[in-house]
Amino acid sequence: MKKTFRLEGLDCANCAAKIENAVKGLDGVTAASVNFMTTKMVIEGDDEKIDEIVKSAHDIVKKLEPDVVIKKA
Repeated sequence: MKKTFRLEGLDCANCAAKIENAVKGLDGVTAASVNFMTTKMVIEGDDEKIDEIVKSAHDIVKKLEPDVVIKKA
C-alpha cells in the first residue's frame, strides 16, 4: 500500500534526508522517499502494517522536525 503526505514547513534538505532514511528503516516499509523540493513524503509498505508504519513515520517527523505539519496529500 502507498501513502503520500505533504510536510508543510520542511525547510531543510538534510532533515528531509534524515526523515527518509529513518522511515526506510521501519519494519514493513518496502520504499520511502521524501522530496525536499515538493515537500512530499511517499511511503510504501505492507498492507497489514501500514497504520503502524504511518504512526511511526509521524513520530519520526515530529522528533526530527517538530515544527513540520503533516497532511495527507
